[in-house]
Amino acid sequence: MPRMASLRKRLADLIPELAKFGVVGLIGTVIDLGGADYLHNHLGVGPMVAKGLSITAATLVTYLGSRFWTFRHRVNQALLREGALFVMLNVVGLAIAEAVIAAATYGLGLKSALAYNAASVAGTGLVSVGSTIPDSAASPAATTVPGAPARKTHFLYEK
Repeated sequence: MPRMASLRKRLADLIPELAKFGVVGLIGTVIDLGGADYLHNHLGVGPMVAKGLSITAATLVTYLGSRFWTFRHRVNQALLREGALFVMLNVVGLAIAEAVIAAATYGLGLKSALAYNAASVAGTGLVSVGSTIPDSAASPAATTVPGAPARKTHFLYEK
């Protein structure tokens, strides 16, 4: 019974963190998609540059929001290491999103504002779905050796 109460407490403690994570993610999405739309469709910035600038701005805002608001109570890695890892992963995401926009704009010749925004949303969605794969592959259930003690890689598995 204490184990169930402990799990219930951990889940209850997680709700505010999940809400903050969602707010930060939503703000980043608005900056990315809205920024790309505004830069490209209203200011005439090229499709690739517009997406690059919007993702860069969204990356900065989401990193700062995650580090100093959502997860401020957690033990963090060194700022330089954590920041570099965050930027590297976002560069991979940028490359994927840019590839979708390039395929739509240059490969398929779709030049309308609607086509650009659809490609921008599709690229961001593809990156979002793809970013869950490493999380699920690294879960204790996926990496535990039979008979070995569970690894402490997630709050639910802490003793």
